[in-house]
Amino acid sequence: MHPHPPKYPLRFLRWFCREDYLEEIEGNLLELYEHQYEESPAQAGRKFFWNVLWHFRPAFIRSFKVDYTSTQPAMIRHNFILAFRNFQRYKSSFFINLIGLSSGLACALLIYLWVNDELSIDTFNDKDSQLYQVMKNNSYQGNINTDESTPGLLASTLAEEMPEVEHAVSVFPPADYTLKGILAIDETYVKARSKFADHDFFKVFTYPLLQGDKDQVLSDPSAVVISEALANNLFHTTDDVLGKTVTWKGDQHSGDFRVAGVFENPPANATIQFDIVFSYELMQQVYDGFENLGDNGPSTYVLLKENTDVARFNDKIINFLKTKDEEASTTLFTRPYSDRYLYSDYENGVLVGGRVAYVQLFSIIAIFILLIACINFMNLSTAKASRRLKEIGVKKAIGADRKALFTQYLGESMLLTSLSLILALILVLLILPQFNHITGKQLTLHFDRNIILSITGITLFTGFIAGSYPAVYLSGFNPVSILKGGGFHGRSKSSGGEIWARKGLVVFQFTISILLTVSVLVVYQQMTFIQSKHLGYKRDNVITFTAEGKIAEEPETFLSEIRKIPGVVNASYMDGDLINIHNFSTSKALEWEGKNPDDMTNFYMLRTGYDLVETLHMELKEGRSFSRNFSAESSGVIFNEAAIESMGLTNPVGKTVKVFGEEKQIIGVVKNFHFESLYENVHPFYFMLSDRAENMMVKIEAGTAQEILTQLGEFYQAFNQGVPFDYRFLDEDYQKLYASENRVAVLSRYFAGITILISCLGLFGLAAFTAERRLKEIGIRKILGSSSLNIIRLLSADFTGMVLIAIIVALPISYLIAQSWLQDFAFSIELKWWYFAGAGLAALLIAWFTVGLQTVKAARVNPVECLKDE
Repeated sequence: MHPHPPKYPLRFLRWFCREDYLEEIEGNLLELYEHQYEESPAQAGRKFFWNVLWHFRPAFIRSFKVDYTSTQPAMIRHNFILAFRNFQRYKSSFFINLIGLSSGLACALLIYLWVNDELSIDTFNDKDSQLYQVMKNNSYQGNINTDESTPGLLASTLAEEMPEVEHAVSVFPPADYTLKGILAIDETYVKARSKFADHDFFKVFTYPLLQGDKDQVLSDPSAVVISEALANNLFHTTDDVLGKTVTWKGDQHSGDFRVAGVFENPPANATIQFDIVFSYELMQQVYDGFENLGDNGPSTYVLLKENTDVARFNDKIINFLKTKDEEASTTLFTRPYSDRYLYSDYENGVLVGGRVAYVQLFSIIAIFILLIACINFMNLSTAKASRRLKEIGVKKAIGADRKALFTQYLGESMLLTSLSLILALILVLLILPQFNHITGKQLTLHFDRNIILSITGITLFTGFIAGSYPAVYLSGFNPVSILKGGGFHGRSKSSGGEIWARKGLVVFQFTISILLTVSVLVVYQQMTFIQSKHLGYKRDNVITFTAEGKIAEEPETFLSEIRKIPGVVNASYMDGDLINIHNFSTSKALEWEGKNPDDMTNFYMLRTGYDLVETLHMELKEGRSFSRNFSAESSGVIFNEAAIESMGLTNPVGKTVKVFGEEKQIIGVVKNFHFESLYENVHPFYFMLSDRAENMMVKIEAGTAQEILTQLGEFYQAFNQGVPFDYRFLDEDYQKLYASENRVAVLSRYFAGITILISCLGLFGLAAFTAERRLKEIGIRKILGSSSLNIIRLLSADFTGMVLIAIIVALPISYLIAQSWLQDFAFSIELKWWYFAGAGLAALLIAWFTVGLQTVKAARVNPVECLKDE
């Protein structure tokens, strides 16, 4: 018995070797292999592999020039005609595939537009690859908190001491926050969002200046740079505005400023939107505490020189603050500026993701939807292969090789996908306005080079995936056996494997459908939980608006009149924003009896007017809220339960604490309330009384909104002349905390529905084909006495089994995915068994309904009609 060499190297040799050399080389290698096998079987295999590789060189490699015979114009035209005739002949399969592929392509294109837009956020800067944001990690009790607030002098210090830094700027306030105010000239008042920035701001960021010199515009604290939109609103032009004086009335500072420049409006894909930029030098005059490397306030951005090794730069700055202060526990690192939108979540100092998870999720959904549509084409094409046996046999008998047949069947798939693309583009154009409404974007379908290349790529990919398996399958039949009537048995391989493959693809389709269904259920339940959860205060029927102009100066006077309007329950104000509080400090700012000197707990803080606790119906655990019936209320402070627990105080009311060195008496403790999203636990918090107002809150009786808003607006205009009345409802602000999740929930519902629809289309096609193939069997069974119910059971059994397998596969996976998603929330629902059982049952019922339409029709057929041809 001769030993057999490794089959894959031998196949490789036969594939690449020229025919005139192959026999001799193969013979020599086999002879050598037999000789080596006698010495060492293990080494013989490896040596045979290397000997084959040694012959893989130009002298022995055959020509791979493509034979274009089958793609000549006449053959292409012939294949087109055949494809259209097949589409016409098998209309049901054609329409099922057309609807499935066009739906899948439309979903994929919409997701592509959304993903492309998400990836473009904050990439507008010319030197995006060099622009980084400096972040800091604070360590306390083994935990690391990552923050983007940095010391006020960090930018200038880095620019001086780090040769890698080309420019560095401080921007305040950090992140997406802006300071609101009113810019006025003569009798024109315009609301504006402001930032303070270093003098190199317009060198680091690409906000092109329409007027002014970017080296000078922010060098003077009495000068400002305004946006193009603001200039048009104030002066009705962007020309000849330099040197003009405007008046700013803001929460923190006011005064007259000279316009030193006009910049183009920030692009739509910029996360930071603002209207006016003040000098950073002015900020240092307005705010105290940003004058050393131990404070925290602004964001710091650095423009690194080209070819800077960022990893090495991070190593240099990680302990930069410790070199200035040995006790500093803060470390620094940089992240690309354009990553801040998609990669913003850090856990214990390590980047764990962010919105990029949604980008990945929807990209995967797009691929799955396309795959499910492709599977329909594969299954229906291979299922109806018996109808094309004679065509294949005749073609092979007259000389068509497998490559020509492969090209023909792949061409049919490409043609169908191209037709589907036309339908998909029409669908996208029709759906895009609604899609923009759901996603909150302004996406458009412009046929530029990138979009054309992307659409072409998606279409070719889809056509190839859909058509490759049927093309391989159909072109592989043995012509002799086919023409002798051998049918599927004329194929080189048993058709049993193909049937199992088809079943496996159906299982895959329904597995994905069930996964998406469970996901939709879980997201819906979590969103319902978020909407209905009691936050510790009542947010319904609360109108909120910004305190501007005279209202900011005299908030109590304004509110005393507002309370007289019938239907107004109560009203108050706050110096900040309840939904998005960003005023916090470490416990260094607080001192209390028994405090641990190493305590670094963060305390959030809000300055308010009287009646805020009553306006929002917060519950007092003990003590009282701020009251006009007591004197010296400005020396009082109200903590929440989490703060009292963190400080370890017992019987806290009446005790004295120090806040920023000033003695305060604890007058009350409110029960914990959620001032952050439910992703976060309730943090320590305290209220202090203030006469500064940033936002007003008016609680009204239910059902009186329209009437009260009219009266409120009239009084607002009379009290605050020239300032537009822009209001919103508190529960709308709360909804914005979960805008991303709500959009994901809505989109998931649509995509899950489409996935189920496409899967059922495929099942419908297969059921119809099965019923047709077994028509004679059905006739015989009915003649022998089988009932219609038995026929339905017979035809449905296979499909029921496939869906049951899909349920078994999908449910554990969906449980793990749902559990992982819910872990991001500090407060979340419990996963109930019926979420999974309901999704599985729904899939089964839909499948039964889909298959039932065909099986009932088949079961009711007259057996005489079935057998008359026999």
